[in-house]
Amino acid sequence: MSDNPHIVLDPRFNAVIFGHTKLEKLWTGARWAEGPAYLPAARHLIFSDIPGDRLLRYNEDNGEVSVFATHVGYHNGHTVDHLGRLICCEHGGRVVSRYEFDGTRRVLAARYQGKKLNSPNDVVVKSDGSIWFSDPTYGIDSEYEGHAGPSEIGASYVYRIDNRTGELTVVVSDLLKPNGIAFSPDESLLYVADTGLTHDPNCAPVIKVYPVNADKVSVGEGKVFCTCDAGLYDGFRIDVHGNLWTSTGVGVYCYAPDGTLIGKIPVPEIVGNLTFGGPKRNRLYIMGQTSLYSIYLNTQGQKYC
Repeated sequence: MSDNPHIVLDPRFNAVIFGHTKLEKLWTGARWAEGPAYLPAARHLIFSDIPGDRLLRYNEDNGEVSVFATHVGYHNGHTVDHLGRLICCEHGGRVVSRYEFDGTRRVLAARYQGKKLNSPNDVVVKSDGSIWFSDPTYGIDSEYEGHAGPSEIGASYVYRIDNRTGELTVVVSDLLKPNGIAFSPDESLLYVADTGLTHDPNCAPVIKVYPVNADKVSVGEGKVFCTCDAGLYDGFRIDVHGNLWTSTGVGVYCYAPDGTLIGKIPVPEIVGNLTFGGPKRNRLYIMGQTSLYSIYLNTQGQKYC
């Protein structure tokens, strides 16, 4: 749908794209599309329409989008765990939950030190089975993406859920509104976006990178990895080579592991999130504000994203 689907800023971008592939618009009809997660066994992409309080399903086999579930509690981000179960960030319930194999819903995290979470936003599963998620206030800031209410915690953190004990611990506390989250391929680095510009004009729109400590359950001091020049970074994912593919206000940006912006994929809507899918995990699914897009790449996403 675009005559110039790629903008090459560094020769390294040519190695992860195809010159002839085009951005495809697969569906439209959401108010704010978010939270894509790919289910390999079904060849389905699940994604959220947050204000519509529904989950949608894109079927790769026939190209159809259908309603997967309604009145789900204003889901935002999703991921898939090692067993193929869907992990969900719920604005409405202010919890992180999981769909079990029998279709039942299990709450994994709801409170920190006895206080309700804000509104879990984005989530990733580490190879040890632990679940790491961001918890800004967007779902309690208004009635549009959840239920308006105060923050009982009084701050926005990134948390870790221990896979064995269920214990909830704070791993990042220096961001105003932590949002998108992902690990490097070897899990030595944790990347987190800060979208605090929505609440403070002095908050820089950045992605920060944190070294994972030797204990593998905490992180060291973070530093700025990149700064956005087009709106905000929201959701992002990292490919098997360590390149970071992120949403922005004008499309998808791709950063090399050293932080260099190497290329762009323009999208005709604000991009809120993205993920890799397809049987070979080489199809980038992109959530425009109201629409679902995709493009095939010459790289692959990590197994769990």
